[in-house]
Amino acid sequence: MYMRKMGICLCLAMLLGCAHVPQSRLVAMPNGLPPLDPDNAIYEVPVQDGVSYQDVIDSLKSVSEGMNFVNPANFPIGDHMKQRGIDPQGVKEVRSYCNLSMGTEIMLDHPEFLVFAPCRVAIYEKQGKLFLALDRPTFDLKNIKNPTERAKKSAQQLEDALINLIDKARKGDI
Repeated sequence: MYMRKMGICLCLAMLLGCAHVPQSRLVAMPNGLPPLDPDNAIYEVPVQDGVSYQDVIDSLKSVSEGMNFVNPANFPIGDHMKQRGIDPQGVKEVRSYCNLSMGTEIMLDHPEFLVFAPCRVAIYEKQGKLFLALDRPTFDLKNIKNPTERAKKSAQQLEDALINLIDKARKGDI
């Protein structure tokens, strides 16, 4: 019995340890943004207090256009859940963004990267707080065998621009 309890405790400790990212691995971000975990495909930011869901939508539209991004599709997943009688519990939508001047090099060097295009920004609530999150292009590029330096540079440029976009949107900038 003692060995079984020790085994369970060890497994729990390992699971808890795997869920924790050492502070030294996190990358500090500018403008009061949360740190970036280089081992996570998702970069999540809370929307500032006083900024509404509609403010975020308006900001995403205005700022993305000013950054030469197109918004080819929106997926109102929360509305679709409601239509099926499911409480979306904070699930709002996913918006897609594309800037070919930033992403072309990735797709020319690695056409299989198309499975990650266009870039996505999720909008959702959890614990009563609105969040924005994006799927990081640099992390997605890790799924490509031997990515070119040009593709790496392009993915970083695209990711930086998307982080700038969600930073402005979380503040309700226009």
